[in-house]
Amino acid sequence: MNTSTNDAKNPMSLKGRTIVVTGAGQGIGFAVSRMVTELGGNVVAIDMNEEGLKDLEAELGNKRVAIFVGSVTDPDIVQSAVDGGVDKFGSINGLVNNAGITRPSMMLKMTLEQWNQVLDVHLTGTFICTQAVAKHMVERAKAGEDPKGAIVNISSDAGVQGTIGQINYSSAKAGAIGAAMSSARELAKYNIRANTVSFGMVETPMTEVIRGEKFRDTYLAKVALARWSLPEEAASPVCFLLSDAASYITGQRLSANGGSQMSL
Repeated sequence: MNTSTNDAKNPMSLKGRTIVVTGAGQGIGFAVSRMVTELGGNVVAIDMNEEGLKDLEAELGNKRVAIFVGSVTDPDIVQSAVDGGVDKFGSINGLVNNAGITRPSMMLKMTLEQWNQVLDVHLTGTFICTQAVAKHMVERAKAGEDPKGAIVNISSDAGVQGTIGQINYSSAKAGAIGAAMSSARELAKYNIRANTVSFGMVETPMTEVIRGEKFRDTYLAKVALARWSLPEEAASPVCFLLSDAASYITGQRLSANGGSQMSL
């Protein structure tokens, strides 16, 4: 394998690899997409936010990014993205299940629609994307290729400690952890890894309300580093798990929360 000196010294290099990133039009997904390309990789970006995807393409260049507008709950959109990524870049090597929404409500007032909307995007979407990408990578493995496959599910502290007013979101984020562990067990024989990154509070449009004046001091008091995470900081552990630097890590949950939750 021809590898440049710089790539040989950088275990996090993603040179020549193509990563599907969902929810890539803003926040964590945008930052992950940017870092993937900075590390030498290509991005297949999926989001319902067409304007955000166009901004991503404009910044990173259409030679390194393929954009697909639609929902991760639509199997046809997801399969089109996988097929389009393979056509453009040759193969798919990784997946970041990042797409998400919130529909806050106290449990006793939450509607079934609010419950289903969040579970559909976070869990059904994760399943659809994981299945589509994994099928491609398994086919390559069975053909004698090393897919160097890596799947990263984006979770949250809410998935391991719960949160008031978001039983739907907490349940979905707990499910993302379980989905990664099941994927890790099923796909290990094909050299495909699956892990989860659980975040605390990241500065994204989705967390604007909680980061506002009403809740700010309460939440920051629980964070050892006493600040929110930047999206760029959130991208680093995700790209670490996508890379060969994490080649012997699978079925694990990495907490990147500034010390807001600590365990033995």
